[in-house]
Amino acid sequence: MLLPTLGFDSSAIAAERIYASYSAFERSISVNALEQYATKGVIDDDFAAYTQYLKKEQLQQLQRALLNPIKVNPVAVSQFLYTPQGEFLLRRLGEVIKTESRQQKAGLHALRSALILASTEPGGLTLLNLLRKYPSSSIYIDLSRTLGMAAELEKLVNETNRAVAAVSQKSNAEAATIRLPQAFAQLPDLRRKGQFRTQKQTLKFFDSVRKRFLLTDVYLPNVQRRVSVIVISHGLGSDSSNFEYLATHLASHGFAVVVPNHPGSDTKQLRSLLGGSTSEIAQADEFKNRPLDVTYILDQLAERSRTDARFKGRLNLQQVGVFGQSFGGYTALALAGAKINFEQLQKDCQPNKLQDTWNLSLLLQCHALTLHGNNPREYHFRDERIKAVIAVNPITSSIFGEAGLSQIQTPVMIVAGSDDTIAPALYEQLLPFSWINNSQKYLAVLSGATHFSIIGNGRGSKQQLALPSEVVGYNPSLAQRYMNILSVPFFETYVAGMPGYSTYLNAAYAKAISDRSGDLSLVRLITRTELAQAMKR
Repeated sequence: MLLPTLGFDSSAIAAERIYASYSAFERSISVNALEQYATKGVIDDDFAAYTQYLKKEQLQQLQRALLNPIKVNPVAVSQFLYTPQGEFLLRRLGEVIKTESRQQKAGLHALRSALILASTEPGGLTLLNLLRKYPSSSIYIDLSRTLGMAAELEKLVNETNRAVAAVSQKSNAEAATIRLPQAFAQLPDLRRKGQFRTQKQTLKFFDSVRKRFLLTDVYLPNVQRRVSVIVISHGLGSDSSNFEYLATHLASHGFAVVVPNHPGSDTKQLRSLLGGSTSEIAQADEFKNRPLDVTYILDQLAERSRTDARFKGRLNLQQVGVFGQSFGGYTALALAGAKINFEQLQKDCQPNKLQDTWNLSLLLQCHALTLHGNNPREYHFRDERIKAVIAVNPITSSIFGEAGLSQIQTPVMIVAGSDDTIAPALYEQLLPFSWINNSQKYLAVLSGATHFSIIGNGRGSKQQLALPSEVVGYNPSLAQRYMNILSVPFFETYVAGMPGYSTYLNAAYAKAISDRSGDLSLVRLITRTELAQAMKR
């Protein structure tokens, strides 16, 4: 349904032959010949001429490159490819995959069309699917450079897998040394909803200074005392409805839960992008506005607690926790004290460095450079009311870097998905976790989870776009259940001041609740040296 709207026809002419060059050698190959080799290992006469120029390991690498799927969503692909960051990536790919005429502009349009169409295939976005969907009868490919790109991607995947395995092994080793106390069975079963009934209200705030309309859901437990407050910050292109599952779970355990919608980086922004009324995934100001949204809403709730009978005596706004996913993870860490690191951004966002990256989140992080030069004090978002944060799939590597993350003294939990291709776990969560000096820190890794696994189904929003299962990852309900289970003891311990719940925050408990279909690993410490050694294995 989306493709005709974007101007692409799934019945468009597909590529039949590829003009591939390797060094000074160039010859045409049929797409069918490549498909036969990729799927069956058959080298026909059409392809045989190339085998004398490629080593055995290069042929194997080509076969993997043709078939290895990237877990993406056609909506997300089309959304991204019409942004400046997406066009940057298109130009990079366009250097090695071109129309037969090799004209750059026509080639970029064709490549964009092929990427979107290929991402709709049941097998996912693969190089072979891209070639099949290329809207031209012939394509020119620089085979040597294509293999080089494939090697870079393969290296990232392999290093990430080894680092994730190192976290899992350390978690298992820690679990073997911990005996859960006998009283553990008497503690609440956090897999279930708590004892409190909850009531949801939607409040409308307007920040006249920043011209921000903040539609905010508030979940209140039915208790007769002041309760701690948890803020949930959604990611790019989602909204408050995607985290209703977590909000109701936390509220049932006695927390007041506040879930704002961040204008400019929510589902409405995504629709505006697809509709052509904006060319940005998010404006650079969102790096400033998102944490300020949370601070503003907390201020407004403090005022409501004095004047509105619904909130009087019910909210402890000096004991606040923040849970954030993706861009919301950035928001949570900024509120915890991590500072935007313009020096790191300037180093990492040089064109020659971006030219070699497959970390798509870096393209968004570099967008923040346009804020540089303003008053640096504007980018200190630490809110003293916030006592602990959970950041899931956060973007961190350059927007904060080591210098920015080392500023965090608040208890923090970083959550990574092993199959995250948007904010790769190795660069954005695992290594950055080792930069945090705070001893009250936790790293959780969800095996098989993608960037989208913990995002619940949106309800009551016409803006929502469903994600296919292959993009979300295997068993998203399990990933979401892990979020429920981990968030309660973490916030009980560090926000509500209930140290008895720290019993849950260890590798042994993670192992006890871990499901074979998607392991959960939890560690308190893993050093950059340990990660570096694992990556070299």
